[in-house]
This record gives sequence, structure tokens and C-alpha cells, in this order.
Amino acid sequence: MENILSVKDLSKKYGKAQILNKVNLDIPKGSIFGLVGRNGAGKTTLMRIVTGLAEPTSGTYSIGGVSSSDKKILSVRRRMGSITESPAIYRNLSAYDNLKLQYINLGMTSYDDISELLELVDLKDTGKKKAGKFSLGMRQRLGIAVVLCGKPDILILDEPINGLDPQGIIQMREILLRINRERHTTILISSHILEELSKLATHYAFIEKGEILQTLSSRELMSKVRKSSRIKVSAADPLFRIFDREGIEYKIDSEDTIDIYSDITAKHIISLADEAGVEVLSINENNESLEGYFMNLVAKKDGIS
Repeated sequence: MENILSVKDLSKKYGKAQILNKVNLDIPKGSIFGLVGRNGAGKTTLMRIVTGLAEPTSGTYSIGGVSSSDKKILSVRRRMGSITESPAIYRNLSAYDNLKLQYINLGMTSYDDISELLELVDLKDTGKKKAGKFSLGMRQRLGIAVVLCGKPDILILDEPINGLDPQGIIQMREILLRINRERHTTILISSHILEELSKLATHYAFIEKGEILQTLSSRELMSKVRKSSRIKVSAADPLFRIFDREGIEYKIDSEDTIDIYSDITAKHIISLADEAGVEVLSINENNESLEGYFMNLVAKKDGIS
């Protein structure tokens, strides 16, 4: 899969403080990539560097195959839209006039697409109401419309759901999904709320204290936190035929360990093992949450068992 943004050995220091430490990331084109980390983990710093708002101490990155050391990076970065702090909007202007002003700044002479953009972010009916009187969610959505004016290939959004009420979070989620699907826009989105990101992201990177702990796809993450029963048996081979016959979903972990994903009781597992002439040595249930999975990664980095 083609990568639209790649980061290699990126580090950033402020004085003696190591904010990023040899970060490596590949953002696939067309993905919604979730950057997950606690406050202060380095998410915003990473986003500020790739958007040109800060310089790395060492390491490189590339956008659309163009290296950060190449003079062409400035023109390539114009294909990127970002909100890394508060949305850049004029509070004394309406939503329409905010977008019109952005079109003028970009040298665009036709305003025909403005109504379509406002509809995309659920602001079509705001009329002449000034942005300063918008709710937080409305201002966030207007900010996204502003950065979409140049039809970017990639959106970089730092904590766009932070502070929103449940309805605002749902609206934001639906809008980002539409942008990704209808406009084929890659989205790099940071958050410390993994449960909400799981409804959006196709890929993830977990960051803690400036280091990437793990990168994986949504499917890989869901398989790790999916409810399952891990059984350890005297021999796994005799069970496979019986599990297949019973339509039980399972994965082989080793020659004596099997993960079972079907809804099945311990009593039924033991009964099937008896039929196969196999002794069940242990059964452990895995009901780990997404947040629990992340916190376990953090604990392992800190050396906490």
C-alpha cells in the first residue's frame, strides 16, 4: 500500500527534554490513522513538525514521496490541511464568509463549492450567524471546512473531539468518515480517547514519552482485544477436527495453546477435549478493553508487570 506520509528516526528536543525519540511511522494513502497517546506523549509535537510549524532535532519525513530536505516540500505541503491547536476562523464572520475568505487567500475565484463544503460539515443552515456565536462543535466543524477549501490529500487533526459533548463527537465522527470515503482524503488524527477512535481509525500508532510503542491495523488491534478464551491443552492437534465440525472459531497460538473466539462455556470446551482424548490444563478468559490494551503497553514500557 502506498504511503502518503512517512516519518523516519524523527527526534525533537527542547533544551534537555526529549519530546520525540526516533519516531518511525508510515501513513497509508486513504487511511484514517489514529495517533494514540496520553497528554504530553508527543502527539502535537509530531504533527507540528510534519506540518512545518516546528523543525526536528534529527530525522526526516516525506510527504507524497518528497523528502523534508527537498525544496519541493513547501509546495507539496500545500496539499495538506491541518488543525493542530484551535481552528483558524474569523469569529466576526459567518461560516460562508469564512470559507469565501479562505478561497480568496488560496487564489480561488469560483465560490460554487462553498455550499457543498458547508453541507459536508453540517453548517449549511447557519446563514449569517457569526462564528463567534457558534458552539464548540460548530467551530471545530467550520475549522475543518476551512482546511478543506484547498482540497488537501491529507488532513492532520490534533484532538478534534476534545471537549465535545456526545452529540458533537458523533457528528464529528460521521463528518470525518464522509470526508475519507467521499473525498478519498487521508486523515491523521490524534486522541487520548481510544474507544472513540476505534469507531473511525483503520490504522493506529501508540505513542508514549515520545516513542512509538506499537503500530498496527484496526483488524490487528480488534483481534488482540476481542473477547476470547485461551486454553492450554496436553495436545492441540486432536481438537482441530472437532472444533471445525462444531463451527468454533479459533486460532492456534502454539502446539499446546489455542485461542477460542466463539461464545462457548468452559464446560463445553472440556467436554469436547474429553471427546478428543485431550486434557485441558488451563482456561483463561480475555475481556481486555481497548483502553486496557493501551495501558498495558504503557506499563510494559515502564517495566511494570
